[in-house]
Amino acid sequence: MWASVMGNNPSNFKGIKRPVETISWDDCQEYIKKLNALLGGAATAPAGFKFSLPTEAQWEYACRAGTTTTNYFGDSPWLSEQQANRVSGETKDVGRYPANAWGLRDMHGNVWEWCADWYGDYPGGAVTDPTGPSDGSRRVIRGTGIDGNVQVCRAALRASLPFHPSDMGVRLALVRAD
Repeated sequence: MWASVMGNNPSNFKGIKRPVETISWDDCQEYIKKLNALLGGAATAPAGFKFSLPTEAQWEYACRAGTTTTNYFGDSPWLSEQQANRVSGETKDVGRYPANAWGLRDMHGNVWEWCADWYGDYPGGAVTDPTGPSDGSRRVIRGTGIDGNVQVCRAALRASLPFHPSDMGVRLALVRAD
């Protein structure tokens, strides 16, 4: 999908079913802008909705799929190669690993995924569907990449980087168009 919208595939590991990787947060914004322009009024997107990057709260909510455990497989921090691609050094076809209760796949491993939020401290007290700070120097990433450690494959892991590593990818969110 990335190649058909952007006209290229910058990935180190190419394949029709492989996730796009080696992309920056700005690359994702350009992709989303073009995708939304292409889909404007198309039957493929529900009326009144558009694509965006998920906030980190949306990402974690989707990853957990109603669970409160370390990851959607349970509380074991040790994910096997049958559960997530996290140390192979190469991306694998998307959809290869078990889905969570909401049908979402590859939430742990394969590529780190950009979030819409700036990285910063969590707000104090109880909040519903929070967003990050209004500015900052680094964006939030979630999910764990191909050179990850089994102990970082957990729903609550949040990270940020001042640059984009080779295993950075994108997961789209469908949000109300305001």
